[in-house]
This record gives sequence, C-alpha cells and structure tokens, in this order.
Amino acid sequence: MKKFINSTDTLLEESLLGFAKAHADIIQLNAQPHFVRRINPSTPGKVALISGGGSGHEPLHTGFVGSGMLDAACPGQIFTSPTPDQMLAAAQAVDNGGGVLFIVKNYAGDVMNFEMAAEMLDCPNASVLVSDDVSLPKSHSTGRRGVAGTLIVEKIVGAAAEKDADLITCKALGDKVNHATASMGVALSSCTVPALGKPTFDISNTEMEMGVGIHGERGRETLPLTSATEIVEHLASIIDDELKPKKGQPVLLHVNGFGATPLMELHLIYGLAAQYWEKRGITIARSLVGNYTTSIDMAGCSITLSLLDEELLNLWDAPVHTAALRWGC
Repeated sequence: MKKFINSTDTLLEESLLGFAKAHADIIQLNAQPHFVRRINPSTPGKVALISGGGSGHEPLHTGFVGSGMLDAACPGQIFTSPTPDQMLAAAQAVDNGGGVLFIVKNYAGDVMNFEMAAEMLDCPNASVLVSDDVSLPKSHSTGRRGVAGTLIVEKIVGAAAEKDADLITCKALGDKVNHATASMGVALSSCTVPALGKPTFDISNTEMEMGVGIHGERGRETLPLTSATEIVEHLASIIDDELKPKKGQPVLLHVNGFGATPLMELHLIYGLAAQYWEKRGITIARSLVGNYTTSIDMAGCSITLSLLDEELLNLWDAPVHTAALRWGC
C-alpha cells in the first residue's frame, strides 16, 4: 500500500483540517464531535439539511456543504457511519427555526445512527432515505443502497430549502427525486482501505465487478472484461428497465468516478450512455461527469439517471456554492 498518510489513526482528522483550511470561505470544521457546517448563516426559518456517512467517498458529503445545498455534513471514519452525537451536534448547530431534514444513504449503520439522533433532537425533523442502487432488487433484506444519486437529492432539495420550502415540502421533494433516480456501478479494481492495508477483494486484469457498492464490497457478479460500449449498454439497460423513461422525457445523466478512473474514460462513458438514451428518444437535459461519490481509490464508475420535470430542472439549475459543486453564484 502506497498512500500519502502519516498514520491511519489520524488520517481523517488531518484530512478534515486541510479541507477546512482550503475552503475557509465556505465551511468551518467543528472538531469534537466532527462535523462540517456552512460558514454563511442561512435565513431564519430555513430548513436545515444535514447528511453524512463514512469517509472515503469524498467529495460526498463534506464537499457539498454550502449555499444551495447542505447546511452540515457528518463524516465518520473510512466506510464507517458517523455517530449519533455527531449528527445531534450538527443539527443543533445549524437549526434555524425551520426544522432539520436528514438525507441518509440506505446503509444499516447510517440509518440506525441518524434515527437515534432524530429521536434525541428537540426540534421538528424528518429524513429522506436514498436508495438509488438498482444492482440490488427492491426485495433485498435491507433495501437498495444509496449511492451517487445522493448528490442529486442533496442538490435539488438544497435548492428548495434555499427558496424557503418548508420541512414537509422538502421531505416530499427528496422522496420524489429518490424515486425518479436509478444508479448502477462497475469496478475494474478493488479499493484499499488504509487501516486494512490491502485491497478489499481480488480481481484479475481480465475481469470486472458488476453492480458494486461504494464501500469496497463485491458486486452482484464478476464478469469478463469487455468493451466500454458493452459495459455501458449493460448498465444502462438495467437502469432503463427500472425507470422506463418515455420518449421526450428530460433526464439528468450523471457519470460518477470511483476515485481512480481518469476523466478521459469518464467522458467516454458519458458519451456512450448519452447515445444509448438519445437513440430511444430521451432528452439529456442536464449532465454531470466526474468524481463525486468515490470509493477511495477504486477504478470504476457508475451511471445515474434522474427523470426531470420543470420543477426539478429549475431546482437543479438554481445557484449552488460548495467546495465541489458550484454554479450560478
């Protein structure tokens, strides 16, 4: 294992200190318990949006704290859920009278700890559970995982909250976006968790892992490595079967890298995915390409499709000013 670290025990804290220094105009870091909050105060009565999860997925979630998106994010240790006291402290710090909306990826630890924090919080609150990973069936024992679609929920609901939508409206909007979003990923390599010191699974140079999550787990099947066109068609067909977009339907197409895939390859994947849906009469109204929901140093990517209407399109286009996502400001 070769990584730029001093110690696996201090990696997260040192990284957060560097992140806070690099983006001191946007966010501030609370040291104990760890959470990142926006530095510019929100308007009184605004719904406060809080998300979080294990580290290793950067820029998710800390990179999306700022105007037009999250009010706070709680980073846990690598691939480990943040604790309820982090979430409670973050909620108490950013609550501005409009209540708190937790945006939670559907992983058992995240769900349990956010629920505990919500129970201890003495202000109105609600949760949106993100479950966009269609590599798992809806009947899976713990439900589908929340992956790259989390960013889309955070952005659209963040814009609505900035426009003074109330807690009930923000909750309903988050659920709407989640139900209109589907993602699926593929990996060419595993990732190396620093504390483990070796890849989380073995895969040969002639194989790919189809349907991976974002925590270094294996996918739903190991397949022979094939061309980019065939990989995209495999991913896109499963997403298309799930969402069943009709001709003329405007969509957001998001190609997300897992940390070690060059932008050259991600844009190639985007071009092929766009062709797949354009041939079916689907309108690619908005796009996003890059490393946004990563898995440390995994080589691979995911494709996310979100069905849009005029409301969602306008909220996606609304100004946002965070470390990792910024436009219209």
